[in-house]
Amino acid sequence: MRYTITGRNVNVTPGIRRAVEEKIGKLDRYFNPDTEVIVTLSVQKDIQKIEVTIPVKGSIIRAEESSSDMYVSIDLVEEVIERQLKKYKNKIIDKKQSAQAFSDFFVNEETEEDEEIQIVKTKRFGIKPMDPEEACVQMELLNHNFYVFLNAETEEVNVVYKRKGHSYGLIEPEF
Repeated sequence: MRYTITGRNVNVTPGIRRAVEEKIGKLDRYFNPDTEVIVTLSVQKDIQKIEVTIPVKGSIIRAEESSSDMYVSIDLVEEVIERQLKKYKNKIIDKKQSAQAFSDFFVNEETEEDEEIQIVKTKRFGIKPMDPEEACVQMELLNHNFYVFLNAETEEVNVVYKRKGHSYGLIEPEF
């Protein structure tokens, strides 16, 4: 695998680089050798965070973990990616498209049938046009983490959501 390791508010020392390549390298058996792995390390206050993104044709495998120690975060993120790969193997490997991004070992490995995703509840509600700020207020009043609304300015369905650090995000469709 090819690694692109960058640091935000942290120097990527040879020791950290080696730890990332060794830990994430355990995932080698799942991917072809030319697979790119994008790793971003960051430090904010006492939180050491690692984000790993592995683009494969037709999909993105991504995980992020935080702890008070960068090496612990590296260990945790490797476990998360491996769990994701095993859980969603049948869904992420489309024989026609993304199978070429994965190793033959992973594609042909016997797996137990993963649990099927089941939608157990459907909600219906009227959408009234509003601006994103009003949608944030509605979300707070409902004590939800996200809120779906019709944007009065663009006349498109948007989503506002809570982000870490008491800020908000807006998701707009792109056609």
